[in-house]
Amino acid sequence: MPTADRHTAHSPVTLDRREGPYGEVVLRERGDDFEIIANGCFLMDTADGRSERLLIDAALAALPAGRPDPAVLIGGLGVGFSLSHAAAEPRWGRIAVVEREQAIIDWHRGGPLARITGAALADPRTEILATDLVAYLRTTTDRYDALCLDIDNGPDWTVTDDNTSLYSPAGLADCRERLNPGGVLAVWSAQPSADFEQALRNAGFSWVRTEEVHVARGVPDVVHLALRSA
Repeated sequence: MPTADRHTAHSPVTLDRREGPYGEVVLRERGDDFEIIANGCFLMDTADGRSERLLIDAALAALPAGRPDPAVLIGGLGVGFSLSHAAAEPRWGRIAVVEREQAIIDWHRGGPLARITGAALADPRTEILATDLVAYLRTTTDRYDALCLDIDNGPDWTVTDDNTSLYSPAGLADCRERLNPGGVLAVWSAQPSADFEQALRNAGFSWVRTEEVHVARGVPDVVHLALRSA
């Protein structure tokens, strides 16, 4: 969820505001871009989708060569860059997206964000799962070749307090269990975290590494990567 250097030339216009089970979520338009705000916290906008695309590309590149039709789970629909990028790649098989905010799903299905994800949502490989990611990982029996997670501003900066459990030993164990052998976990973050890298190793993941996406100011956005051993 990149905190891009947002231009102030245009004042934001609120397109929709909803109260849901996790608090307030707002869709704003600023010039040519959209912004999503949750409980007063800026989550993401459409100004620059490089890191969301890296999340998908890095996961696919990390998979063992020759794996047919790998299944990917995207945690967080957001502004839709990750989904659209995955759907544009014919090598992916099933593309499942977990999103707990019904408002965000509505904004993509016939709302203002449909211009970003309309084609991806029409792709027969795509499935939207309207549920909480943490609960889904804990209870589902489905397995994936890649988990691409982008529901917070990073392991050290969560949108809601209950999301912290995703990055706990139990949460990472759930992630590992949901991966097929040789599968990859990719986690977006607004800043690097050596502590999270160590937590991944402690949870039994291998090939732990971090890829950076440089931004105009401040620390780079990153994608944390780790593999479930075959």
